[in-house]
Amino acid sequence: MPDQNLILNVRNLTKRFPGVVALNNVQLKLHEGEFLSLIGENGAGKSTLMKILAGVQLQDEGTVEVSGQTVRMDNVKTSQAHGVALIHQELNLSENLSIAANIFLGREPTTAGFLNKRVIHQEASRFLGMVGLDIDPKTLAGDLSIGQQQLVEIAKALSIDARILIMDEPTSSLSAGESERLFEVIADLRQRGVSIIYISHRLAEVKMLSDRVTIFRDGEYVGDLVGDEITHDAMVKHMVGRDISQYYSHKPNQTGDAILEVANLRTQANPDHELSFKIMQGEIVGISGLVGAGRTEMLDALFGVAPAISGTIKVQGRAVTITSPKDAIALGLALVPEDRKGQGLILPMSVKENTSLASLKTHAISRIFRNSEKESLDTDLMIKRLRTKTPNADQVVGFLSGGNQQKVVLGKWLATGPTLLLLDEPTRGIDIGAKQEIYQLMEELAAQGMAVLFVSSELEEIIGMSDRTIVMHEGRITGEISREDLTEESIMHLATGGDHQ
Repeated sequence: MPDQNLILNVRNLTKRFPGVVALNNVQLKLHEGEFLSLIGENGAGKSTLMKILAGVQLQDEGTVEVSGQTVRMDNVKTSQAHGVALIHQELNLSENLSIAANIFLGREPTTAGFLNKRVIHQEASRFLGMVGLDIDPKTLAGDLSIGQQQLVEIAKALSIDARILIMDEPTSSLSAGESERLFEVIADLRQRGVSIIYISHRLAEVKMLSDRVTIFRDGEYVGDLVGDEITHDAMVKHMVGRDISQYYSHKPNQTGDAILEVANLRTQANPDHELSFKIMQGEIVGISGLVGAGRTEMLDALFGVAPAISGTIKVQGRAVTITSPKDAIALGLALVPEDRKGQGLILPMSVKENTSLASLKTHAISRIFRNSEKESLDTDLMIKRLRTKTPNADQVVGFLSGGNQQKVVLGKWLATGPTLLLLDEPTRGIDIGAKQEIYQLMEELAAQGMAVLFVSSELEEIIGMSDRTIVMHEGRITGEISREDLTEESIMHLATGGDHQ
């Protein structure tokens, strides 16, 4: 693209944190009305650059030009004044306020010193209409679905006359229908001349939507792909610096005895449906289904987060009662939750403190005093085993990339020595390289005799990693599919309520 319609030009940008160079002399260009995807593994520097552009952080070196003018984004208001808006992966709406109040928060129009609610609601309705959201602006933000909240965030960006819209993993928590609606809104925004910077690990989306793709690796600019150059293989090769010839390398193991047997289990979320299935030693079993199918709720029941109403659970042939996660851990179960930041980690604590959390009592001296030496040994072992990128074991886990945070969650549970590993969306929101490392770990654990039960919304992942797949629809199991019969069509048939064939 010619540079005469350049709206954003980032040159020689560098940002350092203690022990880490997050960005090293990077560049990025964005043209008017362009859809630019920014991709790279976790820790590549994507989010750091976006925070600099949004005025959340300051660069150490380099320049940012908006419409040919050099600007210093020293705070969020300055960034917004230059037409830059960032929509975070974790949405930032105040759920106890109305949609209208959220859209104009901190910029409320007033008359004679008093809030002009009529203008607020009128203008909020106008911006909601621009994103195709037909809903009363007085509605509380907390009453909206994630997809609707995403559209409210875009409406808020339009209200500040954003010319550059930065979207960080916008579809990671959306259903297929909500994602399609978001893509329609994005297309309309581009027609109005809004430029989009899109960060996503979903390479199929990137390929479908992008005019151009910019790739970062290890905090450095790698290059751009344009038009027909934007292929899955080319993006992967640039991101990881090597070819990944065989993304999924799953080989079924010789299975042993039943590790888990579930019969007529009724969960609190779906009490009208009974669930029955088995998981064998050395087996990797996928759980597939659409949003709201009850997959997470089933794992929560097995782990005692929301204890089952009735039914039988056997672990290694013995009938057990699981009323709390403490019971589950004692039985050799481990759960890596879908929400790693909200449920899997304590972000202000260190890698070591998080890794040792689930096994504190097990390793305690006389079951009373913390065994700091054992905690350090376990943490160092897990950092090496999982190839976690962290300066040291004392690093605050909140400063790590998403993929490395997920490795800390996995390390925490592996330190307990489980016999059954429950994984809820284990690769959501992490890069392709970290995904492959988690797949390899699942393979290793299954080969060692562990049973792995994992939930995933990515059909390619389910097909690539499962020995067999349990499919759910609206709280019930609609069927099981063996590995040789696993196809997108067979899964979707059952996931949409079809009978087992």
